[in-house]
Amino acid sequence: MTPIVLVPGAVPLADWRAIWLGAPARLDPAAQGVIAASAAAVARILARGEPVYGINTGFGKLASVRIDDADLARLQRNIVLSHAAGTGAPAPVAVVRLMMALKLASLAQGASGVQPATVALLEAMLLAGLTPVVPAQGSVGASGDLAPLSHMTAAMIGVGEIDLNGERLRAPDALARVGLEPVVLGPKEGLALLNGTQFSTANALAGLFGAESLYQAALVSGALSTEAARGSDTPFDPRIHALRRHAGQIETAAALRLLMDGSAIRASHRENDPRVQDPYCLRCQPQVMGACLTVLRQAAATLDAEANGVSDNPLIFAETDEALSGGNFHAEPVAFAADMIALAVCEIGSIAERRIAMLVDPALSALPAFLTPRPGLNSGFMIPQVTAAALVSENKQMAYPASVDSIPTSANQEDHVSMAAHGARRLAAMVANAQAVIGIEYLAAVQGLEFHAPLQSSAALEAARALLRVHVPALDEDRHFHPDMEAANSLVRSGALIDAVGQPLPGVC
Repeated sequence: MTPIVLVPGAVPLADWRAIWLGAPARLDPAAQGVIAASAAAVARILARGEPVYGINTGFGKLASVRIDDADLARLQRNIVLSHAAGTGAPAPVAVVRLMMALKLASLAQGASGVQPATVALLEAMLLAGLTPVVPAQGSVGASGDLAPLSHMTAAMIGVGEIDLNGERLRAPDALARVGLEPVVLGPKEGLALLNGTQFSTANALAGLFGAESLYQAALVSGALSTEAARGSDTPFDPRIHALRRHAGQIETAAALRLLMDGSAIRASHRENDPRVQDPYCLRCQPQVMGACLTVLRQAAATLDAEANGVSDNPLIFAETDEALSGGNFHAEPVAFAADMIALAVCEIGSIAERRIAMLVDPALSALPAFLTPRPGLNSGFMIPQVTAAALVSENKQMAYPASVDSIPTSANQEDHVSMAAHGARRLAAMVANAQAVIGIEYLAAVQGLEFHAPLQSSAALEAARALLRVHVPALDEDRHFHPDMEAANSLVRSGALIDAVGQPLPGVC
């Protein structure tokens, strides 16, 4: 696979997504000059003999403690070892690799004061498939993602463990296996590596990419439900949405119209339908899903900026030989973005569950009770709807904004924090829950659609129906339901449902 070339400060979200999905990454060679210049500036700053935070002082509350020149290398090693204090299960390999790539691109902007050899080791680890084992818990999102990034950095100095193609090895052994050696950190390097928002940002980006796929799958399952319920496409008329002026709503309505275009089921009840209006879960799909799309795009814009920025401290300005202390490590923008993604994921699942509930209720859908030909003897889709409701409620509980929480740390020196890390980490579980809801809707909608045979839906939706029937037969009699759900969930998670309709759907990045 051709590596993604990281141009520091100008990496598109599509490239970050490719890295998350497993593409190797390497640095643009043009960055070597500014990396070397930044390291040289640190040496000149040190030569002046002045106290400079993070270079020849302690850290956090201990910033006023001056460190002797003879102890500067030890200082950088100590900060890595002492800060590698994470806990919990290891973060997913894909997220850690993305974190490494984000850190690599950040360091390569020449504002962090690291040696070219240190950057080269991080790049080589990425290319060789060496992924540090990083406990997922322990960051409050300021001063940066200290614990997770410390575990990454510890592996670079030969401490801790590394995953190599699924094999967990001691860090020195893993490095040696691919011909690499641990690095000895110089002044400023330890702090530069472990300070920053890359762990929170990697998790938030993973959540964003999952949410985009979820949104698109939900468009398809929502259109299938509309057809199964013999719902109207009038609420998707472009004139309605042009008056509202929201781009996400306009694009969502257009996608739904296109998905249903040419449906014989829709044509069969276009005239003399006694129903005046559909329930909100059908009629308001453009408004709800369009708002979700807009929010996801806003989050994407924030994360695009964050992924291409520099967020450690202090920052080195080689042109003037200055080290300026600031607060770029504070992950408040990432926390807000993660909260926005969480809200959108929650709502996508919530309105989908309402469509499932509508389909199984004959008073609302005019379909057989619980979508089974012989209700009573068979329970049909009764409990899958309960499962969907349970998952939606789990997501509601997880959707509480992380960004409104804060707790003082480091003896009140770091007295306001973002909580971006766990705000971003929860997104994976939320997306998985919502994908399972969409999988249940996919099953239910196709089951409902087939009660209208021999009438067929549009070509796009018939392709989605046919895909499911390759893996899951129609439910004529009750059977073990879990395998059916797992098969449908897999089609949602893999993107196969989206691909089946054969048409572009609105996206985030």
